Amino acid sequence: MIRVGLIGDYDQEVKAHEAIPLSIELAANDLGYQVDFEWIATPSLEQDFELKLANYQALWTVPASPYASMQGALNGIRFAREHQVPFLGTCGGFQHMIIEFARNMMGLYEADHAEENPGASLMLVAPLTCSVSEKTHTFRLTSGSKVATFYGKDEITEQYGICNYGLNPEFAPLLEHAGMRIVGVDENGETRIMELYQHPFFVGTLFQPERSAFNKIVHPLIKAFLQIAMK
Repeated sequence: MIRVGLIGDYDQEVKAHEAIPLSIELAANDLGYQVDFEWIATPSLEQDFELKLANYQALWTVPASPYASMQGALNGIRFAREHQVPFLGTCGGFQHMIIEFARNMMGLYEADHAEENPGASLMLVAPLTCSVSEKTHTFRLTSGSKVATFYGKDEITEQYGICNYGLNPEFAPLLEHAGMRIVGVDENGETRIMELYQHPFFVGTLFQPERSAFNKIVHPLIKAFLQIAMK
């Protein structure tokens, strides 16, 4: 049995929240695994988060930010990173993944999100140059990266959800130097996928791979997420 914790504030109107359970079920059935998932509201992780997350074999920080508790979301991501728990962050989950890493691994304590704190002195997550909401794009993967291995190819096509924010490119070299590597870019070379080098599975995507479930497709990234959790 794999227990997956879905960190975020469940909203039945959010397409990604509808898709994520379906995508997990598709991948689990394909693998022959028994997988259970639970939604974890972000305010519940403001205190005693290590105790609350200890029984999960995988954690996924889901879309639909800003979260009810940004700190709760960051605590969940930190737990996955520090305890080598397989972690996936999609859309808002990706944005908060890089904030957590910058604050707690790089000492950039002022790193923040333009949507949640537009007056921040260090805007790590900034508005995209153009909206990608509900669009499908092609992405180029870094050959030899874990993500490219999971997909089994170096070019992919994926769909965004409602997305207007991403990594401020000014900070990309600093993150890469610290071990948070850019492993997927769009047609314009903008960062869209990152992975933590020294971790079994710590991946963030600005797009939403879970959307594949609406077409009954077993997604390679979600399948790999469960496979590594089983190990």
